[in-house]
Amino acid sequence: MATNIGIWVDKMKAYVVYLKGTERSMEIVNSEVENFHPVGGSRSKNKWGPQDVVQDSKYSEREKHQLKRYFDDIVEKLENVDAIALFGPADTNLKLAKHIQSHYKSMASKIKGVEKADSMTENQIMALVNDYYNS
Repeated sequence: MATNIGIWVDKMKAYVVYLKGTERSMEIVNSEVENFHPVGGSRSKNKWGPQDVVQDSKYSEREKHQLKRYFDDIVEKLENVDAIALFGPADTNLKLAKHIQSHYKSMASKIKGVEKADSMTENQIMALVNDYYNS
């Protein structure tokens, strides 16, 4: 029997919905991605003095590594699947799709769709995935 999976994902958590025949189940994968809000640089006391610079590259590099670990945790849940659909409110679903295509080539062909979906309750996510595969 075919196992279809739908994943609603953002930077905080992923809802992995499993559909196998009439069975429905959901698993939540929490991320450890920190919210980075670096404070802007500060001015010198002198009128035309130097300005402190914020190292954005340090923050974005750390976030990139945390996202990679998060995506690897999600992919661990995807064994023995026939189809994968990715949903999410921002571009995290696109980043997950690219991660799967570049790091898990055998699984990349199973991605059937990547679509935008606003924030939802667990029941709405379950219904979204169910409707996606039944249409």
